[in-house]
Amino acid sequence: MTRLLTRSDLGALLEPSACIDALRAGFLAVGAASAIPGQRVRTDLPFPGTATALLPGLLPGIEAYTVKVNAKFPDARPALRGVLCLHSGANGELLALLDSATVTAWRTGLAAALGTHALAGVAEGAVVGVVGAGAQAELMVRGLGALRSYGELLVHDTDLERATEFAARHGGRVLGSPTAIASTADIVLLATWSRTPLLSLADTRAGQHLTSLGADEPGKRELAADLLDEALVVVDDRQLVEAVGALIPAHIDTTLGDVLRGDHPGRTDAGARSVYAPVGLPWQDLVVAWLAYERAEREGVGRRVNLLG
Repeated sequence: MTRLLTRSDLGALLEPSACIDALRAGFLAVGAASAIPGQRVRTDLPFPGTATALLPGLLPGIEAYTVKVNAKFPDARPALRGVLCLHSGANGELLALLDSATVTAWRTGLAAALGTHALAGVAEGAVVGVVGAGAQAELMVRGLGALRSYGELLVHDTDLERATEFAARHGGRVLGSPTAIASTADIVLLATWSRTPLLSLADTRAGQHLTSLGADEPGKRELAADLLDEALVVVDDRQLVEAVGALIPAHIDTTLGDVLRGDHPGRTDAGARSVYAPVGLPWQDLVVAWLAYERAEREGVGRRVNLLG
């Protein structure tokens, strides 16, 4: 039997702190043990979108794996739609089908919050700025709030209504441009589809941290090359970023796993700039899907269907 878990099911099952703890453990485990490298397969479509598959989601200690298939249509709402398959590692049984957009938002946003917290320093009352007020930014802010206290929240989105609603949910205020965000915020979280740099070195200042989720596909670029040249740039997986991301190898300094394990000190100068630019990894899908599945099994959440019947 296969358990179907919808967006609303996942919203009831998942909790930020538990997901962050599992993601942190995953970053440590991946570096400590050999693993089959994750693959990301992407193709343009004869429509205004792309098709992407991530496989296999594997992690030591979890006897299951995931395969995720997404359609990305930037002008649609939601922009991401698809399904995530959770299979048994014992016999290949399809344990669950999950809404991939929800899993992606949770694992991407919370892993980004973890990276932000690890790199941004510990200054009390830091101002946080958000550029792109979508689902992934929502989870970044929720995750960061679970990890640390911060001061004012500033929000910008090309859709003013969406920015206003986001700011209202989180007690923030709206600003009119990415540069206005960067001129005030100590921590800048970017989650857009931009293919033109939104911020350059001149738009930032010493001591800032920036997390960019727009480095996950060729052609996407939220941060200009001169900023990446100047900053400490941390990624989630060097090989995958170089193969499919928007960064060139020369811009990459280290990985988040190395920072969390203490193999790299991270940002050691409080006056330096730092950037976290992940592409998102298949094992992160597994971490979130497995947490949701185990709780759904315990609490009887979601429909069970026999796909072979």
